[in-house]
Amino acid sequence: MVRIRKLSCFDYSKIKKLIPYLGSTADGKFLKAIFEMPLDFLNGYLPLKYRFRSESYILLDNDEILGMVTAEPTLGNPYKINITRLIFKNNFYDIGKQLIDYIVAKYGARGAHSFIVYVDQSHDELCSLFVKGCGFRQCSYENLWKLDNFKSETDISTQFRVCQDSDSKAVARLYNSELNTLYKPSMERIPQEFKEIVLQGLNSQYKNRYVLEECEKVIAYLSITTSDNMNFVIDLSLSDGYQFNYDEIINFALSEISRRKSNFTAFLKHRQYAKNADKFEEYLHLRGLNCVQTQCVFVKDFYKPIKETEGVLKVFSFGENIVTN
Repeated sequence: MVRIRKLSCFDYSKIKKLIPYLGSTADGKFLKAIFEMPLDFLNGYLPLKYRFRSESYILLDNDEILGMVTAEPTLGNPYKINITRLIFKNNFYDIGKQLIDYIVAKYGARGAHSFIVYVDQSHDELCSLFVKGCGFRQCSYENLWKLDNFKSETDISTQFRVCQDSDSKAVARLYNSELNTLYKPSMERIPQEFKEIVLQGLNSQYKNRYVLEECEKVIAYLSITTSDNMNFVIDLSLSDGYQFNYDEIINFALSEISRRKSNFTAFLKHRQYAKNADKFEEYLHLRGLNCVQTQCVFVKDFYKPIKETEGVLKVFSFGENIVTN
């Protein structure tokens, strides 16, 4: 009998059978998640708006695990769900579809309104699964460019400061303003997504945030994110009304990371749905940087209908219709 249930620590021996379908890096992250089950147990009893950790579900046929899916709420906006891991036996794409549909139905019933997944563009069949099989639509792409032996051509003169919760509205306004209009309905972010998370220490990622001001107006936002304290992703949001020196900003970010780690690998995130995407890509090529990852962004949204006026009587007339000029 086929059924889907939440992953538990007792599934450890069975789930190892799926490990060969993962890469070595994914193995370590997955096994780490297994050992953090007590936190997941606490997280499972919280209402959706208070969720702070990912949850994993498995599909079984009798006692054999055929696939697994992991869903993680967006920090600051738990009604936006990220599907971060999908595992199924080779070519069992129907298993993947059942797991994705289960997550959408389960979290959608709890109030989730948006589902996002990032898939490497080389996985054509997996991309097709989300679009044709599960009703997602492709928004755009996100790239990671490795800062390999990066040497700044300028000194640090940009005066970033640590981002405060009071800056969240201004940062959200800045981030949303740089989105191309076509992608705004799906990719816009709310101010709460730019606030410090209360249970930051219990989350799988750690993020440092900075802002740059001019005349008390936030004109740039910088975030540095890591999940393993070894690989750091630098993300920029810049006002299109100002000229910025990318070298200075990147140099500042690297100096902040080096204060914490002596050995690390840094990447620049390039969001192709941003207005300055072409200009930023041109800079990356001129600096001789390498794009090491390109991911397709797939989104599925639930839109709430406008609330109708209560107490209004609807009258339907059946039969012959008379059309008058």
